[in-house]
Amino acid sequence: MRLERRRTRAAMVAAAALPLVAGALALGSQSASADQPARTLLSGTKPSWAVAKADKGATSNTGKVTVRVYLAGKDAAGLAKYAQAVSDPNSALYGHYLTPAQTQASYGATKAQIAEVTNWLKSSGLQVTGTNQHYITVSGDVAAAEKAFGTQLHNFSRAGHVYHAPASTASVPASLQGAVLTVSGLDNAPKLNHHDDTLPGPGAAFVNAGPFSSYYGSNVNKSLPSAYGVQAPYAIQGYTGKQLRAAYGAGSYTGKGVTVAITDAYASPTIAADASQYASRHGDKAYKPNQLRQVLPKNYNSTDACDASGWYGEETLDVEAVHAVAPDAGIVYVGAASCFDNDLLDALNKVVDNHLADIVSNSWGDVEANETPDVAAAYDQVFEQGAVEGIGFYFSSGDAGDNVASTGTKQPDTPGNSPWATSVGGTSLAVGKNNNYEFETGWGTEKGVLSADGKSWTTPAYTSGAGGGTSSLYAQPFYQRGVVPNSLALANGGTTKQRVEPDIAAVADPNTGFLVGQTQTFSDGSVKYGEYRIGGTSLASPVIAGVQALTEEARHGQPIGFANPLIYSRYGSSAYHDVTDHPFGPQVLSEVRVDFANSENASDGTITSLRLLGRDASLSATRGYDDVTGVGTPTSHYVQTYGSFHKH
Repeated sequence: MRLERRRTRAAMVAAAALPLVAGALALGSQSASADQPARTLLSGTKPSWAVAKADKGATSNTGKVTVRVYLAGKDAAGLAKYAQAVSDPNSALYGHYLTPAQTQASYGATKAQIAEVTNWLKSSGLQVTGTNQHYITVSGDVAAAEKAFGTQLHNFSRAGHVYHAPASTASVPASLQGAVLTVSGLDNAPKLNHHDDTLPGPGAAFVNAGPFSSYYGSNVNKSLPSAYGVQAPYAIQGYTGKQLRAAYGAGSYTGKGVTVAITDAYASPTIAADASQYASRHGDKAYKPNQLRQVLPKNYNSTDACDASGWYGEETLDVEAVHAVAPDAGIVYVGAASCFDNDLLDALNKVVDNHLADIVSNSWGDVEANETPDVAAAYDQVFEQGAVEGIGFYFSSGDAGDNVASTGTKQPDTPGNSPWATSVGGTSLAVGKNNNYEFETGWGTEKGVLSADGKSWTTPAYTSGAGGGTSSLYAQPFYQRGVVPNSLALANGGTTKQRVEPDIAAVADPNTGFLVGQTQTFSDGSVKYGEYRIGGTSLASPVIAGVQALTEEARHGQPIGFANPLIYSRYGSSAYHDVTDHPFGPQVLSEVRVDFANSENASDGTITSLRLLGRDASLSATRGYDDVTGVGTPTSHYVQTYGSFHKH
């Protein structure tokens, strides 16, 4: 069972170490000559793997390409400046948000700019296949693309395959006067065939085996080997909304009058029935008419490549977690046509262009090395536009710790690495008998399996943990100054302080996770509703989104908007649990977990394991800000503290 649903990249590309400032690509210029008009460079459009030693020669001029030309708008610098001012509690403009129409009028691409870019693309021999306020899609042969973007496409060997990519940085005519933000799609490493698909049925079943604890420590094993001098409790069956609301200080707030958007790929065909049944079984409020609605694309693509049915569980978790924490909040699910960047960006743009919600939870991501500056710029732009409208984006920080075990390189996840997004880290949460908060550690799991003779545990080894770390793409944003230790901000070497993830955290450990209900396909062919415990920072993100919905209600409906400046403004206060990996000093905390060997039933036996808490790769939850939990997790004072903030 995957802990966090991560988007798959069409190109697994190492990102250039290019700092992105104010959400725009660093633009350069080329001097003009009598026969060559001046052009503006689009930095980051040449992949880092397109190097001379891998160059296999020019791509055939008759090859075909399809690219997106993203529009910068008429005042990209002004957009970034206003986004910061409207989000900063210390600014006189704090909370003075714009409508989507006002945002477009002040900062969006003009009709004249769109027409000028369109004419230039057509004059280069490219065919325009789609246009909106954010980008222009064009297709054509390689020769036309080379003419348009002032570069040659060459074939390069990479990981045993050959892909084409720009041999030099792409550029556009300087006469366009900055109208083009960036271009994506000039490389094809690799390129998937896109076609209209129908969604598959529910995915294979996953069922938790017992014994369980109903709350942390309620069922301590008596017969298994001791662990570090104590008998470990069994893992909980799965926390419910009542327990999470109590642990994170919901009080009497329910998110009334607030809407939370959720973006994922595809759409579960059983989400309405599953969410309703889950709420009924666990004492959550019943859904009101239209409280849960979906905004979906006309067609889907890449369902096999993206494991479409695997995303159903993601949507289920996100919807049920938000409703459990904020039972009166509206939920709008915005499904992407696939798990690739272009389609996910389209889903995010739908939220912003139509202001579907003030709070957006996104339980997907990828490692930063697979982010390229051109795509990063497109994400930053939509985040900035959201900020000026009072919309905040929350992203899971990842489930592979420092990512060394999975990629060989220490790095954070994206898009949560963006200075304009709120990265949500993860914890292991202990909720007590009376739903009281007992403790948290940073989420990082080491697993040891019960020996064949049942007398000992194998040496624990790292399995998973909350993502975090220091970005190589982004410089340190203003709100992290004076909070993030230099040891983290300068962890990549050099003298420039960098963006560090995460910003805030909530429960994520699947061993102290959330119980969800979902229609699944069982091995006997039956398709039916079932429940199971799940975690990952895919849980932490919707939990924080739910808490933010409670906070917006406490603010009498005033949107929080881009939350990071506000989150860091109360760093070190009673609004946060300062989470550490060792809340009880040297005592090692652990749980016993029993799993079905076949993930569904006992026919193939069970596997008993010991799960150690607070062991997250090279990342550590420490006193103060850390790279596992950020500033910490919400306390009972969080909602009231931020509920008192109002615009000037």
